[in-house]
Amino acid sequence: MALQDNKTSDTTEKQEITRDMIIGEIIQIKPEAINTLLMAGMGCIACPSSLYESLEEACMVHGMDIDYLLEELNK
Repeated sequence: MALQDNKTSDTTEKQEITRDMIIGEIIQIKPEAINTLLMAGMGCIACPSSLYESLEEACMVHGMDIDYLLEELNK
């Protein structure tokens, strides 16, 4: 059973970040994404908008390239 638990854990850790994910959800799934978002200039990760704004919407608001940011987040 321990082997199965590890497989489940690996799958969760490697979940792909997508453009329609909510910022808060991304942070929950992959906490290290905070650094990537901050380095990209998205400093409002803790604001209330992060609870309902998708990554794509946030990129539009901040004038960011969604494809580049997705690539960085999924490294």
